[in-house]
Amino acid sequence: MPSNSPTPAGGPRDAADTPQGPTAPAPRAASARPEPPRPAPAPEHAEPLDPEPAPALRDGAGAAAAESTARGYRAVFAVREFRAVFAAHLLSLLGVVVSELALTVLVYDLTGSPLLSALTFALGFLPYLVGGTLFAGVADRYPARRVLVTCDLICAGCVAVMVLPGTPVGALLALRCLVASVSPVFTGTRMAALTDILGEGDLYVLGRSLLRIVSQSALLAGFGVGGVLLAALSARGAITITVGTFLCSAALLRFGTRPRPARTGGGGGGALLRESLAGARVVFADRRIRALMLLFWVPALFVVAPEALAAPYADEIGVGSAALGLLMCAMPVGHIAAELYAGAVLTPRVRSRIVLPVAAAGLLPLLLYGFRPGLVPALVALALAGVGAAYIIGLDQWFVDAVPEELRGRAMTLLTAGLMTVQGIGMALAGVAAEFFPVHQVVAGAGAVGTLCLLPLVLEVRRTAPAPGIRTEVRDRADQHMTSG
Repeated sequence: MPSNSPTPAGGPRDAADTPQGPTAPAPRAASARPEPPRPAPAPEHAEPLDPEPAPALRDGAGAAAAESTARGYRAVFAVREFRAVFAAHLLSLLGVVVSELALTVLVYDLTGSPLLSALTFALGFLPYLVGGTLFAGVADRYPARRVLVTCDLICAGCVAVMVLPGTPVGALLALRCLVASVSPVFTGTRMAALTDILGEGDLYVLGRSLLRIVSQSALLAGFGVGGVLLAALSARGAITITVGTFLCSAALLRFGTRPRPARTGGGGGGALLRESLAGARVVFADRRIRALMLLFWVPALFVVAPEALAAPYADEIGVGSAALGLLMCAMPVGHIAAELYAGAVLTPRVRSRIVLPVAAAGLLPLLLYGFRPGLVPALVALALAGVGAAYIIGLDQWFVDAVPEELRGRAMTLLTAGLMTVQGIGMALAGVAAEFFPVHQVVAGAGAVGTLCLLPLVLEVRRTAPAPGIRTEVRDRADQHMTSG
């Protein structure tokens, strides 16, 4: 799982946070009287120069320098620290997807029970709510780098125990729950740490966008990789490989990111639960933050219906397993294409302007299911629904602007936990509805009901918008060191 900053040894901040290094003295006119030489600073106060002064250094100042020399996603990859986060994110994601698939197969092999096999997969959703609510305080209380590396090591340890031949099924399910409980803390901490690495402006938004694109792509590639591994290895052998992905992710975060202090001072260990719940109360008490969080959650609750019911719908229209794979891939492909376009082509101002109209209309393509479309129209509808997720890239900026620094880790952990939870609930509700109504009507109904729910929410977000000019500056400040370690 990924995290935050670069100096490999975590040394002191560079003497000059610019690509050029220390500023050379300007030449004086020949007639100017020379100044007496100044004494050199004492060795104990001299700050070492970065032996490799990259154009993007380690914090908001480095991010601003990168933004001035490159544009779009290229500027994000110019930040060396982000590259470590990106690589770690890719490794841990592949580890999670492959281990989920292999564990589901392993449980089925051990028990022969389709129910327990399905439960293994479903257990990836529920613990998000528990872990995200009860442990959210970890994200602000402890240095982010330490939290991120520890989460990766916990996941590696859990997966290592899963592969032991004598591990009973009950223990496998318990370990699955533990990994899922750790995930929202990791993701929320990483989201908050990105504001330290990339600043709070457009680079942060593009960095979040890249991680989302990787997440969508990893779902497509991860199941394919998992299938290949399971064809060549046993389920336990495939799970063993994911231990290495988590350990590599931990190493990248430990040696590729920079230590920063925690956002808040840590009290006694017994206060963690109280601190997490208090943070949740403060976050949800703020009308603006609450509306923005719901704007992330409500579309996710309804948009999962066609994916949850892809297999029954393929059966309903009489297409084969290859078509089922296309139905599962269409929405992520639309999402990835829209996110790349919004990040690479649209300006921050335009991305902000399209948030509310795109969010309000994003579920409308699902109404096409009401006509029981064939494969090609259904794929078009799903791809357009994926394109509707483009509103999130502008919403990211609104959210980070609305959340106070000292609550950022907890707010983003809660956001992550809620997203996973509502998706699980949405899948379950779609499945229940499909027991009583035809699948195409359920998907169309999800689009209609979701749109009706979104309209008042969009109005609420508009009403709570800050007055123009209150917060228009891009806050890529060089002195932000509030997370990580």
